[in-house]
Amino acid sequence: MEAQSYKNHVRYYPPHHFVYYPVITILLIISIYFSFTSNDTAIWIFISLIFVVLFGLAFMLRQHYALTLQNRIVKLELRYRYLSLTGERLELIEDQLSDEQIFALRFSPDKELLILIEKTLDENLSGNSIKKSITDWKGDYERV
Repeated sequence: MEAQSYKNHVRYYPPHHFVYYPVITILLIISIYFSFTSNDTAIWIFISLIFVVLFGLAFMLRQHYALTLQNRIVKLELRYRYLSLTGERLELIEDQLSDEQIFALRFSPDKELLILIEKTLDENLSGNSIKKSITDWKGDYERV
């Protein structure tokens, strides 16, 4: 497996991203086409609406369930790492960090974590800036 870095950390689920969405998009386009060119316009408009709903629901549900759980786990992991490195609870300063910042900090190794947390608090770094500041990227290979 290739070492994870800022440039390759986006993850795709091929059956979902490269099969389901293209197929549902093609079917939606076909149904919209037939809704304008067919004599049965009402039926094809109804079929088009079904595809729009299927597309939207699949995207929302897949993302919502997985990301909600993943976000909780990432926060717990960062709290544990901070506690093990400092002996103090991250919750004391966690409200000063946005979710975006916390999620970006997970990619930093232990030797950079405390420095990046301090730098983030001082300079209010964005999540993207935090990721770019990491020199020894700690891959997250099990995320959704």
